[in-house]
Amino acid sequence: MAHVFDIVIRNGTLVDGSGGPPRKADVAIADGKIAKIGMVAEKGAEEIDATGKLVTPGFVDIHTHYDGQVTWENTLKPSSNHGVTTVVTGNCGVGFAPCKPEQRDTLVRVMEGVEDVPEIVMTEGLPWNWETFPEYLDSLSQREYDIDFATQIPHSAIRVYVMGERGEHREPATEQELRQMREIVREAIQAGAVGVSSSHHLGHRTVAGELAPSVGSASEEVLSLARGLRDAGAGVFQMITDGFYGGSDARAQMDLLRSIAQASGRPVSYSLVQKPPYIRLHEDMLELTKEVQAQGLPIKAQIFPRPVGLLFGLTLSFHPFRFHPSYLAIHDLPLAQRVAEMRKPEVRAAILSEKPVHSNPVFLNIVSGYDNAFLLGDPPNYEPSPEDLLHVQAKRKGVSVAELAYDLLLEDDGNAAIMNPSSNFMEGNFNAIQKMLMDENTLIALGDGGAHYGMICDSSYPTTVLTHWVRDRKGERLPLEQAIQRLSRNNALAVGLSDRGLVAEGYKADINIIDFDRLQLHPPQPVYDLPGGGRRIMQKSEGYVATIVSGRITYKDGVPTGTRPGRLVRRSQSVA
Repeated sequence: MAHVFDIVIRNGTLVDGSGGPPRKADVAIADGKIAKIGMVAEKGAEEIDATGKLVTPGFVDIHTHYDGQVTWENTLKPSSNHGVTTVVTGNCGVGFAPCKPEQRDTLVRVMEGVEDVPEIVMTEGLPWNWETFPEYLDSLSQREYDIDFATQIPHSAIRVYVMGERGEHREPATEQELRQMREIVREAIQAGAVGVSSSHHLGHRTVAGELAPSVGSASEEVLSLARGLRDAGAGVFQMITDGFYGGSDARAQMDLLRSIAQASGRPVSYSLVQKPPYIRLHEDMLELTKEVQAQGLPIKAQIFPRPVGLLFGLTLSFHPFRFHPSYLAIHDLPLAQRVAEMRKPEVRAAILSEKPVHSNPVFLNIVSGYDNAFLLGDPPNYEPSPEDLLHVQAKRKGVSVAELAYDLLLEDDGNAAIMNPSSNFMEGNFNAIQKMLMDENTLIALGDGGAHYGMICDSSYPTTVLTHWVRDRKGERLPLEQAIQRLSRNNALAVGLSDRGLVAEGYKADINIIDFDRLQLHPPQPVYDLPGGGRRIMQKSEGYVATIVSGRITYKDGVPTGTRPGRLVRRSQSVA
């Protein structure tokens, strides 16, 4: 007997992504789309009982760095482990296309330093079967994934492609080169890119400390990219300003963002966190964003809903003593031998007496200033009480913060991890995060999935939003219907993917079924499953009963089904 529907989800509590209140409803799926909502009498080829469970749209993560991972892997985890069904790559002006053969090493060096992707992973994993950006998209369109992805064309890659070594060394572009950059953006958007991205962030450097090619580029060059969007009549502009590193005033940053919006005629988003020394930047930028929105300019801030989590550990990329000379002498030893050496009193004394040494000032900044670090615990707690912070514990124990951190790193035979918030935790609380999260001109993003493999695992943030901010938080909470809308529909619309992020008839059948009471994060753990045996941090969860992409079940109780309906999404999508 033929079934009318492929899947029918029955008796769930539907939170549809529109911002409307939850309601009881069945959801029927046919041919990859949502076919019927309400009381569904017809049977499906597969029936799912969602009694007592939430039924939501699949989440859309607009700030990831899976640019390399999509070329060598079929699963876009960790994002796909947390209800995400669409990601957007190519952020922060870094990526791998366009690229001439002789420029490959440059783009690898930039990605290694900016996004903490090991060089061996890229040299072993990237197939380099493209040169232009349309060729990059064509190569990806042949592949299958567990979730969908869309991509943006990155400024640093454009600059090096057009200018060669002059672009890498951040020399000024000529008028002819600016015209070529503009044309490359137009061509990329028409081929299927959803936008273009750039970075003026002074923290974006190679491992050796050289600034990424786009950093410090003239405003006129950035506006040439924006005019490429206008020529294409589509696309978005993603920007990370120099102020992200605390380096300029809010008004100057907003002036640039305003100019981008005016030159492109397209939506603009920028990265916003609370970070020293300008710890009130987020407040000033939100006020200015409100002003430009009132002027009709579509500018929004991408924000992160918890502290940006730099994880310190002997098995990870960084820890407080990573660049101390006496530690460097034993760094390459196997973990057990390294721990044995570090437990020797004379080695401990030597390491603690030294200062870090490295050519990259960003790396030195990362390993310094960890007074507000804390142990995450199990389950991980991203908002610890003040007495859990290292500087408070150290004072109570009568030791220095460095001594306490040293001893904590040796726990669990050297497998312990300390979280050192790099931003959003400057005052030891979530007040700044709450202000950004509750603002109507912000987008929840900045999870950076596919990057910072040995340092950060923040792509688990959808689970944090639902547990910490909706279910568990003491004090002001984010209403469930608003949280789902912000994780799904708002982000989809922000990048022009209007066919998803909403459980409504005719829309793409990307759906989560969630056991809300059981939803929980597990601690981040290093795994060694990248090309060349490379390491990354994974963070699992429980409570996602099922994830559906294009009408096919991809995960059941967090376990992949092996189904891979995910595809490259070219440019904006709308409901047919």
